Amino acid sequence: MLKLSLRGPSALLHSAITRLSPALFPVTPSITRLTSKSILSVSGSQAPEFLNGLLSSTIPTPGRPFFSAVLNAQGRVLYDLLVFSDHTINGRPAYLLEYDHVSATDVPPLYDLLRRYVLRAKVKIRDVSHEYDSWAAWNPKQNEQWDTQRNWFVAESGAIVPIWSNASNDWPWGSQEHIIRDRRAIGMGYRLLVRKGDEPLHASNHDRVLEDAYNIHRIIHGVPEGHVDITPNVAFPMDSNLDLMGAIDFKKGCYVGQELTVRTYHKGVIRKRTVPVLLQSSDSEADELEDVHGTFAADVDITPSIVADGSRARPRGSGKLLSSCYGLGLALLRSEHVEGVMARNLELNFMSGSGTKWSVTPLWPEWWPQNPQHPQL
Repeated sequence: MLKLSLRGPSALLHSAITRLSPALFPVTPSITRLTSKSILSVSGSQAPEFLNGLLSSTIPTPGRPFFSAVLNAQGRVLYDLLVFSDHTINGRPAYLLEYDHVSATDVPPLYDLLRRYVLRAKVKIRDVSHEYDSWAAWNPKQNEQWDTQRNWFVAESGAIVPIWSNASNDWPWGSQEHIIRDRRAIGMGYRLLVRKGDEPLHASNHDRVLEDAYNIHRIIHGVPEGHVDITPNVAFPMDSNLDLMGAIDFKKGCYVGQELTVRTYHKGVIRKRTVPVLLQSSDSEADELEDVHGTFAADVDITPSIVADGSRARPRGSGKLLSSCYGLGLALLRSEHVEGVMARNLELNFMSGSGTKWSVTPLWPEWWPQNPQHPQL
């Protein structure tokens, strides 16, 4: 079930969310088709070794889905991926990679990027976006039995790694073909790949809702997704919470972008995180969410200002607004700014294109570590 806080009272957020229509914030088991997803099939006898040299997570035993990312040589994210298990017509294991298509000219299409590394490997790559639809299913009232509270390892740098329970010897992301337990956050539910024209199994006991309902669902659970939230060639994995969400194996050997990622984990400092935020214009009611559809302009700068102790030095840097939908959003913020708002020493704001001033209130999902041992988070 949803829990967010400022490490304190969160009545403002919960009061605001309850004002959304059931179509945007359903209280029943819900399902929606995601229209922005593309899918590649990777098969062949050397597919596991091939993917293991490119993805940021260790490739598990065939038949086990997982969450991962593709980085560039400088350790910045190109694509975040949900990797589903599949099989060929001969019954051999294969993989289906679900991702957001990137239209930026400086980012190679994922198909071209993977083909570049095939060389003589026994691997076949196909674009199968025309064969499958991507769906998300979740139950706002009840977590699944497997969806338990995380244990965490907190590195000196501030990187945070989930420690999955092995009590039942159960793979965290499930073991069904074309279905993933969405373990990126507690309460996210399932992600499904379904043949075009077919209805997902969950459709029989879930209500069909708007795609915006899924966007609100993932935003309030602190889950950045796709190129809007994870800017290709710019975002670092830990800034985008890929460590928290289980996409990075810091003990893994060589893969593209591994050197800088591991160096940051051991020797660096994580100064930014992508966090859920509540957005309110200067003329809105205190417990009201703005009926703003879609997003603000990309990469809106969020600036901090001091509201207490005027003698203090001006805060360094600024944040970036990422996804936003009906007064809720995800923002890349400096840790010191989040702490300043929580201590009521700072406020965060941005100006929209129309000249309206918007306040930004960061929120802390309770499934995240509440008292990490190191202050960089």
